[in-house]
Amino acid sequence: MDRTDAVGLAELVSAGEISPAELLEAVARRIDERNSDLNAVVATRIEQARDEIAAGLPDGPLRGVPFAVKDLHCDVAGLPTTAGSRLFADAVAERDGVLVSRYRRAGLVIVGKTNAAELGLNASTEPALFGPTRNPWRLTHSPGGSSGGSAAAVAGGLLPAAHASDGGGSVRIPAACCGLLGLKPSRGRVPDDHGGSAFAYPLPAHHAVTRTVRDSAALLDAVAGPLPGDPYATLPAPEFGSFLAGVDREPGPLRVGTAIASADGVPAFPAGAAAVGRIAGVLTNLGHRVDEAAPQWDPVAASMAGAALMITQARVRIAERLAALGRELAADDIEPFSRFLLEELPAQSGADVYAALQTIEATGRQVAPFFADHDVWLTPTLQVPVPRLGVLDTADPMAVFAHSPALAAFTSFCNATGLPAVSVPAGFDDDGLPIGVQLVGRMGAEDTLLRVARQLERAVPWPWQAPADQFTRSRGTPVRNP
Repeated sequence: MDRTDAVGLAELVSAGEISPAELLEAVARRIDERNSDLNAVVATRIEQARDEIAAGLPDGPLRGVPFAVKDLHCDVAGLPTTAGSRLFADAVAERDGVLVSRYRRAGLVIVGKTNAAELGLNASTEPALFGPTRNPWRLTHSPGGSSGGSAAAVAGGLLPAAHASDGGGSVRIPAACCGLLGLKPSRGRVPDDHGGSAFAYPLPAHHAVTRTVRDSAALLDAVAGPLPGDPYATLPAPEFGSFLAGVDREPGPLRVGTAIASADGVPAFPAGAAAVGRIAGVLTNLGHRVDEAAPQWDPVAASMAGAALMITQARVRIAERLAALGRELAADDIEPFSRFLLEELPAQSGADVYAALQTIEATGRQVAPFFADHDVWLTPTLQVPVPRLGVLDTADPMAVFAHSPALAAFTSFCNATGLPAVSVPAGFDDDGLPIGVQLVGRMGAEDTLLRVARQLERAVPWPWQAPADQFTRSRGTPVRNP
């Protein structure tokens, strides 16, 4: 399992060289051996998965591959759907959400759910409900958020890939922190399980964190496509019929802009900036035209609009839960940061939400002209090194306000604009912590980003996971691309 990605495991299952049951037992052992150190998986369904395998799995392209789902806005029948919050601790999903149904149709075996920041509101995964998830590369450090449980599970070798979601960088930030590939698809490419709110489509996107580019492509093929009535349903189909089919096609010479400073003019930390320079050199050698260039937009307005929508969504979600429970909010229902957002910040009126949505639209129009002259924008994924656990402490709301903007400085505009973006592993800093670079494309151009990421994967291969002896008693070395 360590030396084969999800697509490769599915191929072994199809060839009869390994069975889904054997893969499931290998993952169950890994969770038993390693999860106490990482705290990445917060609920399991191993017995149910055994029964599903015995009954026969769908003959999909990823048949037999174990997979986990982030415990936020993605329901698995019979498992808690807590959103990392004590307020939802006893909420159990009655049925699979649409994404899980599509994952099952592809043949994936759902083994459990992964830890997430409370209501997805923190860029580090340290919920009071389950406790912090630890980064496999350094247990004292954050795996990022809010999909940190998924990233730690994959980088820690528990699973070949896992579901993640991204409302301001929550796929890409954990991917960068944990040395993985993390693609945020275009707005509307993947349906939202909890559609219908103002927050459901303008900002977040669902996808996965993976060890390889082809796994990301195969998983996107499994879930892409609108639901009837979706408000953002028209995107170009992948050029070669599927995202996986196009991964190894040469993208041709592309126009790549690069920047090491965020829209507010603050440069990335030195190792992150140096990584952009290295990757720019690799892309130049691959035949792409690379220059220093950046789109222009109002980062303050976009950030405030995004925050208004996120806070409104959190208010609505909490109010709906309390109404269902028939009681008032208790003192320990939510974390201090969430309570601060709920009680100390002014409630958004309908006019405020409308204005925020208009600002989101304006941001997209400001950024779009850049992609008339460039195919890809290359930046650091993070403005700062991987933080230690406790830096973004939700018990101290001011600490979150102080530190979270730097983690999302390069990522959140993609949620405002709906553009696809992927964080690609790009080495390590002097402290041995992973670095990611971000590739941003025009709307609907996931296939282009995946092809460029695949070029980088071949040219500068990255470790597939952290050495096991960094977080368990077992011995091991980084597993690198075959």
